[in-house]
Amino acid sequence: MGDFTVYPAIDLRNGQVVRLRQGRADQQQTYSGDPVEVGREWVRQGAQWLHVVNLDGAFGENTPENGKAIRDILAALYGKVQIQFGGGIRAIRQIRDLLAMGVSRVVLGTAVLENPEFAAKALEAYPADLLAFGLDARGDELMIRGWQTASGKRTGELAQELAGLGAKTLIYTNILKDGMQSGVDWSAAQKLAKESGLRVIASGGTAALSDISAVRQAGLAGVIVGKALYEGSFSLKEALNVR
Repeated sequence: MGDFTVYPAIDLRNGQVVRLRQGRADQQQTYSGDPVEVGREWVRQGAQWLHVVNLDGAFGENTPENGKAIRDILAALYGKVQIQFGGGIRAIRQIRDLLAMGVSRVVLGTAVLENPEFAAKALEAYPADLLAFGLDARGDELMIRGWQTASGKRTGELAQELAGLGAKTLIYTNILKDGMQSGVDWSAAQKLAKESGLRVIASGGTAALSDISAVRQAGLAGVIVGKALYEGSFSLKEALNVR
């Protein structure tokens, strides 16, 4: 079935670790004011990767608090865990800077839809293993700008375009499930993987260990888990042991 990775999520807003419901900024729950300690805890439980998101960047509101939190996480955990990072990345120079800081994989989203040439330029500048492309869907329509704006583009359409450019990894999020603990939409993610031929990481809605098992059995590359971990539905150690 290939490698499968569980990515504990650290979503940052104003330097704090939060979770949103369906990506809505007005539906926020704060879990910690110490992102570095949260990252350390996931590493203690066995994390090989962290999925870190700059929510302020995604909303177009980059804050110094988030910038500091990101730098602190990278400084404290460099060499101990790999970090997949996204949120508000709109330029090649940002990819360069993040990789230089120690990010293992940069996630691109809005910029790819707003500027059709951006994905091609990024894949020309950097190996595909260093990049992932976030496909955040409400129904079958991709959303941008922190999931607030409809792009007018369909999920499968963009996936095929990215495959043609040489991309390797997609992150598929069913926005309606994100932060809701209502079950992962693994079937849509599996369909995307089969149609595009790309590695797909599923995100949004994990409620129980059975969800992680379903994603793994679907042949997907991994799953991003957030609220279920922070609410104590199960431990990361338990999630990592799911087969």
